[in-house]
Amino acid sequence: MSASKNTAVVAASLGALYLAPGATALGHVRRLARLDAVSGVGRLDHVALTFDDGPDPASTPQFLRALDHLDVRATFFLLGSMLQRHPGVGRDLVSAGHEVAIHGWDHRPLPLRGPATTFGDISRARDAVRSICGTEPSFYRPPYGVMSWAAHVSARRLGLTPVLWTTWGRDWRRSAHGESVRRDVVERLAPGGTILLHDSDCTSAPESWRATLDALPSMVAAVRNLGLELGPLGDHGLVSRRAP
Repeated sequence: MSASKNTAVVAASLGALYLAPGATALGHVRRLARLDAVSGVGRLDHVALTFDDGPDPASTPQFLRALDHLDVRATFFLLGSMLQRHPGVGRDLVSAGHEVAIHGWDHRPLPLRGPATTFGDISRARDAVRSICGTEPSFYRPPYGVMSWAAHVSARRLGLTPVLWTTWGRDWRRSAHGESVRRDVVERLAPGGTILLHDSDCTSAPESWRATLDALPSMVAAVRNLGLELGPLGDHGLVSRRAP
């Protein structure tokens, strides 16, 4: 093999190694790899309820009212840029008893970033949650659910546990409605699972969060009809990677 071809093979191999964790976005790959904690699999008597992309003053307060009425607490994966613009909404989440976690500073795919940029993005969001919400976040979810090795290493350095999901409502779509969101969640709902929803349309179809809000009561009922507890990731029995 020529030197140039050998260099190309090595470069391709390193690139594949860097992007390999992106495969964790595929549920069957995560299960085969036994990445239960990353997938969001926790206590078998519990289901974790999570929301991405807030806080958003147009929609998040409505989710707070609905969850309070349903007597449910959840984990909200916040974008640092949204929290910086709407700090009061972030503080309201904590005051209402919900858990806040890290979704990065902005919603750009991790594989397009280098290690230093990735660490800076996650740590900047972590610091915003600390200073604005007054709480220490434990969990991290990458944009689009696509990880990179740089993100894994950065999360570990920052004491954050990466968590994806086991079922979602596909609520970002323009065609989503309350029944479609409920159906998509319930189709793969299982003991120990983690539900992914969105409390903001900042990266989704305009007003798509309304379908999620409409679906909430029936989703909560579906979980409880299975005899399962519904709550935040902090009660889900996942192993924390908090740095010593």
